[in-house]
Amino acid sequence: MFAADMASRGLGIELVEAGDGAAVARMPVTEAMLNGHAIAHGGFVFLLADTAFALACNSRGPVTVAAGGEITFVRPARAGDLLTARATERTRYGRSGIYDVTVTRDDGEVVAEFRGRSRTPASPPST
Repeated sequence: MFAADMASRGLGIELVEAGDGAAVARMPVTEAMLNGHAIAHGGFVFLLADTAFALACNSRGPVTVAAGGEITFVRPARAGDLLTARATERTRYGRSGIYDVTVTRDDGEVVAEFRGRSRTPASPPST
């Protein structure tokens, strides 16, 4: 799945590991990702967390998609920071699941907490 994810790969996101309902992904913060306050735009932080979430909820198969997600921004990230998103499955029930993702800077400080809700469609999404 990650090999076909042009959006994530185009932003320099690296898959560190994925399996058994968990995943780790990293992304360097570039100047192009900064907002008007010279900090990482929240949309990029969300995208990294969402990517780790997608990798975790698809790590066992079958194809699973996002049903929703929310994020709480805790600290800023700046150009030159390396962000790491660690996704963990909290629970799966029927075709649904809940996953938590913690995004940290390379100094270990938490940047954001994300919770995603997954859903396995009755039939796979068409391409």
